[in-house]
Amino acid sequence: MPDRTLPHAPGPAGPMLGLRQNLAQFMLLVSVNALVGGTLGQERTVLPLLASQEFHLDLYTGALTYILAFGLSKAGMNYFAGTLSDKYGRKPVLIAGWLAAVPVPLMLIFGPSWGWIVAANVLLGISQGLTWSTAVIMKMDLVGPRQRGLAMGFNEAAGYLGVAATALATGYLATSFGLRPAPFLLGAAYIALGLGLTVLAVRETHQHAKTEAIQHAGTSSRAHAGLTTGQVFTLTSFKDRSLSAASQAGLVNNLNDGLAWGLFPVLFAGAGLDLGQIGILAAAYPAAWGAAQLATGAASDRWGRKWFITAGMLVQAVALGITATAHSFGPWLAAAVVLGLGTALVYPTLLAAIGDVAHPAWRARSVGVYRLWRDGGFAVGALLSGVLADLYGIPAAVAAVAVLTAASGAVVAIRMRGNDHAAG
Repeated sequence: MPDRTLPHAPGPAGPMLGLRQNLAQFMLLVSVNALVGGTLGQERTVLPLLASQEFHLDLYTGALTYILAFGLSKAGMNYFAGTLSDKYGRKPVLIAGWLAAVPVPLMLIFGPSWGWIVAANVLLGISQGLTWSTAVIMKMDLVGPRQRGLAMGFNEAAGYLGVAATALATGYLATSFGLRPAPFLLGAAYIALGLGLTVLAVRETHQHAKTEAIQHAGTSSRAHAGLTTGQVFTLTSFKDRSLSAASQAGLVNNLNDGLAWGLFPVLFAGAGLDLGQIGILAAAYPAAWGAAQLATGAASDRWGRKWFITAGMLVQAVALGITATAHSFGPWLAAAVVLGLGTALVYPTLLAAIGDVAHPAWRARSVGVYRLWRDGGFAVGALLSGVLADLYGIPAAVAAVAVLTAASGAVVAIRMRGNDHAAG
């Protein structure tokens, strides 16, 4: 066991680490990530309905092209966010992410064809990849090893509560004022506020990671400080048992999130639910997910990552099974809450698991590789669920993804080491 007190002590090596020591900047970054989540949430309720009602896209595979575009661009930028933030610093990458989002609401409001909506989601994916990844990296930098799960719980809770609140708000705005432009004006306000806070108030955190690197004790002989970017990619993706198990679980988690984003509103509308009810269902899932992460991230610091992740994947599978077989608002609301709770067990814990194993010298790159695989799940989910829904219907697509999610949990149970968090 390494000495857990050394990285938190002040001295000539660099700034102090720890949540209490960096509370003001940490909470500012929590607020920034809530705005990042809200920028994504502007689409959750409205865009699937816009595809079917305004652009008359009947095939699910066609309607889900925006999620495919979003997933591919976000996955790619996750990878580059880690590399760029190691090279140029965290704050410039965060600013670049906000700048990429500036045109998105205008394109969603005024886009005359579905191609404009897809192009907006390419930019949104670039923005989310840069902003969300960098917010994760900066919080890891600030808190050091002892409270990594807690930090990720706060980060992901803020982001997904932002998604939930905005999904609910845009549902009501769409009911009162139509699908365009009112819901997307909220997104524009988030982007302006997030960019302003980042430029004026956020401080660089790269030096905190360098301070932690001085005191770091690795979990594996492979995970030493001198790895190249290519070696970080292969270690995170395939070679290290814990890192690779986390990467595949992240992919499957966001595969089922892509399914929920793209097909659930269409399923609910087809059953006769109104926009207000659909907005509640679209918000309940990320709300439960967001709020519960405040507890699950911190709990994984104490009891370990592996079984939280395994249990979370299995709980998600159960919730998807309920969604596939239900036909009314009540059971769907219960399933949405259960799906959110299962995701809360998984989401911050996976990020913390990456931070446990990765050396601080290349942790940002490892987080970027993990998030490349994880958000690639949006693209895989859009393709897989769209094809299955076109061939067999939405309930069959949901059931198939439930089976895949359970299998992913089994992979984590078999492959991931159980004590990596103790070495953080």
